[in-house]
Amino acid sequence: MNKLLKYREKLNLTQEELAEKSGVSTRTIQRIEKGIEPKGYTLKVLAEALGIDQKYLLNKPEVSTEIAISVIKLINLSSLPFVVLPLGSIIAPLLLMVIKKQFDPLAKNIISIQIVWFICSVIIFFFLVLFVKNSPIVLFLFFTIVINITIILINAFSLTKKQKLYISLNNSII
Repeated sequence: MNKLLKYREKLNLTQEELAEKSGVSTRTIQRIEKGIEPKGYTLKVLAEALGIDQKYLLNKPEVSTEIAISVIKLINLSSLPFVVLPLGSIIAPLLLMVIKKQFDPLAKNIISIQIVWFICSVIIFFFLVLFVKNSPIVLFLFFTIVINITIILINAFSLTKKQKLYISLNNSII
């Protein structure tokens, strides 16, 4: 059922009554109820006339924010078991993102963080191997794992409390 139709019927309004209340033509309301998505001024006045937020009239699938955040937390935490495997902390959340069809900017940012972290770790590792005699490679590997786990856990807590990433990138790589 079309969202405009659903809300209009919930308020027991006819198309003509909604047209009068919103200032939008009856024909426009008919078009929207047949599948045309309202935009701009039309979206604004219809939402006001119905007493709802504009986003509820858009034809985007209704996904609970709680469900979306829980999937994003799962994507974030899926990196955890694989922090010791090269590329594991990237592949696991990427696969989960595709399987769950969660192409949210937060999910992409989580994977981008793991990609950047992996690239930086590899560069530093090779720098230590090539240029530092008697380099503490085992110690370096331990610290990279601990720091990556810390990033994942801090973001998990931030997603739970604020529904956003505490540690994030300005631009997503994927």
